Amino acid sequence: MPLDTGTVGRLHLVADADVDDAPVAAYQPSLNEGSDLGVALKSARQFRGLTTQDVADATRIRQAYIEALEDMRLEDLPSRPFTIGYVRAYAGLLGLDAEAAVARFKHDAPDDGAELRAPVGVRRERDPRLALIFAGGLLVVGAILLWNVAQHAITKVEPPPQVAPAAASTQVARAASGNGGGSVSLGAPLPAPVESTTPEPYKTPGLDDAAANGGSVDAAKAAAKAREEAEAKAGEASQQARLGSPFKPRGQMLGATQAEASGVVLQARKATSLTVRGPDGAPVLTRWLSSGDAYRAPRTPGLTVDVVEPEAFDVYYGGVLTGRLTASQTALAKLIPPPPPAPKPVASAPAQPVAAKPAVPIRIQ
Repeated sequence: MPLDTGTVGRLHLVADADVDDAPVAAYQPSLNEGSDLGVALKSARQFRGLTTQDVADATRIRQAYIEALEDMRLEDLPSRPFTIGYVRAYAGLLGLDAEAAVARFKHDAPDDGAELRAPVGVRRERDPRLALIFAGGLLVVGAILLWNVAQHAITKVEPPPQVAPAAASTQVARAASGNGGGSVSLGAPLPAPVESTTPEPYKTPGLDDAAANGGSVDAAKAAAKAREEAEAKAGEASQQARLGSPFKPRGQMLGATQAEASGVVLQARKATSLTVRGPDGAPVLTRWLSSGDAYRAPRTPGLTVDVVEPEAFDVYYGGVLTGRLTASQTALAKLIPPPPPAPKPVASAPAQPVAAKPAVPIRIQ
């Protein structure tokens, strides 16, 4: 069977099956000849009439590696595992024992424990397109920055020149002409106008009144406290005026259903938090309420409401306003007003005996 030599142009082997009457040489070089394995491989190649290019075409090994292997120039060969593979392929092509060739190579060139190195002639090249893309990106960014700077410079409005009013110039000219062309005395410069954005200084409520009355800061604080108390009383008066007003839902309704409700409803007057605790003190409901949100209390005994701002909750019972929360922790049972006292029965006057009228005799004529 002929040997598949691929793209080999010429390959003359002694053991060619197509040559029937070719004389067999009495002497053939072996792997044990020569001073090293490279000399033995070279002798066997020359004996078979092959060139290094023929061996490179048949084994797919570079011709430079074939020549370096024959000269045992290990520094020009790739890493040791690659070189051993080349030795095995080279010996197999020449019809020699591949394992014996590898053993001879390891004997002639023992492993000194050197680190693996990349194959000779391999270079790591970067893709030039990456550099072009990077340079193009830099150009685009630079063009955008320059365009923005140019637009800013074009649209920048220069401040108008400071020109004195015509009336003032006329007055100065008249004054100068009246003095015979002499110098004109100008008054002191006017103060700078007050900026409209400057906030007014904070004034403690009641401080001006206390200062006007010859009082001190303590008197001002007392006046401010009195004003706050007056405002609180006014709020309580308005709350008293609203007592008995019907409940109007203005947000979401939380808590029990209408069938399970106890009649108590807490409605938030502003955004605040509400926590409902059970009989054991564990939280049953914790929510952040918006203005108008309401909580309908169930008939469960022992519930307590825990709030941060008691005055922020209106208390409704039976659909009407009964007041506001007065403490941070309040039992829901205490928000149920006591029933009105039963009316006392009116004692009736004892019945007066009716006097019997005397009988009138009837005369029969």
